[in-house]
Amino acid sequence: MHTKQIGKNLYLIDLTTGGYKNFIASYVLKTDKKVTIIETGPTNSVPNLLSSLIELKINPENVDTVAITHIHLDHGGGAGTLLKYLPNAKVLVHPKGLPHIVDPEKLWTSSQSVLGFVSEVFGKPEPVPQGRVFSMTEGAIDLGEGGKMSVFETLGHASHNLSFYESFNNGIFVGDTAGTYFPEFNMTSPTTPPPFYLESAIASLDKLISHRPSALYYSHFGKVDDAIRRLRGYKAQLFMWDKIMQSTVTQNKSFEQIIEYVLTEDPLMKALSNFLQGHKIYSKTAIENSVQGFVEYAKKAHMKQVS
Repeated sequence: MHTKQIGKNLYLIDLTTGGYKNFIASYVLKTDKKVTIIETGPTNSVPNLLSSLIELKINPENVDTVAITHIHLDHGGGAGTLLKYLPNAKVLVHPKGLPHIVDPEKLWTSSQSVLGFVSEVFGKPEPVPQGRVFSMTEGAIDLGEGGKMSVFETLGHASHNLSFYESFNNGIFVGDTAGTYFPEFNMTSPTTPPPFYLESAIASLDKLISHRPSALYYSHFGKVDDAIRRLRGYKAQLFMWDKIMQSTVTQNKSFEQIIEYVLTEDPLMKALSNFLQGHKIYSKTAIENSVQGFVEYAKKAHMKQVS
């Protein structure tokens, strides 16, 4: 079983990408008249997503919208492949992301450079036909049965990041805006790959808090109910990382030393350290890439201070 109902008209799909459970999620909002999918996951997980739609007794012809929080491979890389099986669906994406899912070659090349072997685990994205994609940064989509999904821009993790509020359960699909959630530990870690922008990330978290959600739906991974506390805790963690990174800028620490420092000074990362370092993908994304993004941000911030 890949699927689980987690709210009114709302289902979680564990895509089991690369054989890893509790790693990447897609979500389905299903009413009598419309089906909306949030996050496709990567190309190599599309077969698991399609089998999960069968499990949910969803006719592919009834899928109306595929909403992507941002175009990174693990969130929207499978869009072009998935649409081959969904004849009536259109993809919703941020305007800055739209050109890169219509023509994903540059995205693929960049992903190979940043992610290394992880990009191969995710798979190469296929193009989404121009006529089957639309974009917005603010607005709403009718879900049927009186429900709606509101769209709003939440930058920081990426310059093309959206979050989606669904009215049935007062919950928000946060993509990577609120970090990575590890259900096994009930903890989160920063998701801050380069280029990362702390000010934008904090503003986005404040925007999420202003909606007063009851629940958050993490793409990595799953649902939490104490939404406001989680968002405030993540803000505090980002400020902690900023303090940690700023202190390393003038100390000539190696990148490996900075990683070790983060895993020691952040209590949550210290608790997650063995798990993350032993995970083939998270060791690259949640540690190496996230630290790299914050280090680059800290260096730029330091240069502004001394100039």
